[in-house]
Amino acid sequence: MIYWKKLFACLLSFGLILVFSGCGMAEEKKEDGRLKVVATVFAEYDFLRNIAGDAIHLSMLMMPGADLHAFDPTPKDIMKVQEADLFVTVGGESDAWSEKIIDSIDDKKLQTIRLMDCVDTVVEEEIVEGMEAEEEHEEHGEEEEKEFDEHVWTSPKNAVQIIEKLTDKLCQLDGANAELYQANAKSYIEKLHKLDKAFMELIQNAKRKEIIVADRFPFRYFADAYGLKYYAAFPGCSTQTGASVETIAFLIRKAQEDSIPVIFHMEMSSEAMCNTICDETGAKKAQLNAVHNISRQDFDKGKGYLELMRENIEVLKEALY
Repeated sequence: MIYWKKLFACLLSFGLILVFSGCGMAEEKKEDGRLKVVATVFAEYDFLRNIAGDAIHLSMLMMPGADLHAFDPTPKDIMKVQEADLFVTVGGESDAWSEKIIDSIDDKKLQTIRLMDCVDTVVEEEIVEGMEAEEEHEEHGEEEEKEFDEHVWTSPKNAVQIIEKLTDKLCQLDGANAELYQANAKSYIEKLHKLDKAFMELIQNAKRKEIIVADRFPFRYFADAYGLKYYAAFPGCSTQTGASVETIAFLIRKAQEDSIPVIFHMEMSSEAMCNTICDETGAKKAQLNAVHNISRQDFDKGKGYLELMRENIEVLKEALY
């Protein structure tokens, strides 16, 4: 941890030197008057581009295909944030590095939004039956720090609240384009309501209301919103990727006992555990999109939150009916 902090401090200092050195990239860039907005992950990026379109200069720090839980900012990333008018982060443990950047910028013009602050309720990470908790190396006498599930956008109901907060902030910063932002947000929220209704009807009428995810489980808000029971290898923010024999055996047994036809994995993660369980049970493998990031192929195709969540509807039909 001490080494990481020193390394981050060095990177941050290097970034500051580049910015203020007379040959920094900021001096070469032509200004076009648009708000500069930086998002850390794809869900934020996609929400912002649907609200604002080309009215803002939008960039995303975590490139398509990357894993948020393993991401470290580069000096170039730090510079982007330093030049921004608005910095949108998740607000959880996995992008705690963003708080260090924010704290390092002595500039009152930078506005920030944390997705976890945009929703009515955040919940703690949950350890369900069969799931492995991450090993803690706590010093004697210290209280265990609460860990909150940060994947708040996985519920379309929460996505509506996030869109509203992002729109309010953009209107506050750029009143000239307020009508555009509000009109786009209204249209997008209508689509989110239709998505929410589709999930609600799907799960209310389902034969079963239980899923197995042989992976991390970043779908807690989604499961809570629609009354889904779930089993998984790890909670959503776990850094573990390899499950124990006991956990795999539990998931295999649960799939067999409850005749689960589909075993899920999340996007851009190892499918080895999912493959093992499918081989042992005869279940079908499918991807459930958490939309924390997107593959380069899907990004180039222009896919977004709505398209990826609609894909979830189709695979859930197979799993629940």
